Amino acid sequence: MFRFTTKTGFSLLELMAVVAVVGLVALIMVPRLSGSDDSSEVAACHVYKGHIEIQAELWRTNTGSWPAANLAAIGADTNYFPEGLPTCPVDGSAYTIDPATGLVVGHTH
Repeated sequence: MFRFTTKTGFSLLELMAVVAVVGLVALIMVPRLSGSDDSSEVAACHVYKGHIEIQAELWRTNTGSWPAANLAAIGADTNYFPEGLPTCPVDGSAYTIDPATGLVVGHTH
């Protein structure tokens, strides 16, 4: 008589379908994950700008004048920047302010 044997495992068609689905998921996820670094650095730059402008305003309130454009005096004072004056996370440059307005100059990323 005839004996039927059952095979265990996956067919080539099933394996190709799984590879196609994994490829589609990777195609969607890789651009989203790789682009987030740039936008987070720009967001951090905006946060630093706001923090510097707030501290410059406090300096003006306490001393009666805006800090120097290069922020040397306020950056050295740990009451305003206990961890030191930040640098731009996008390009590593130092922040400067307009001594007439107290606003950060440049950094328009």
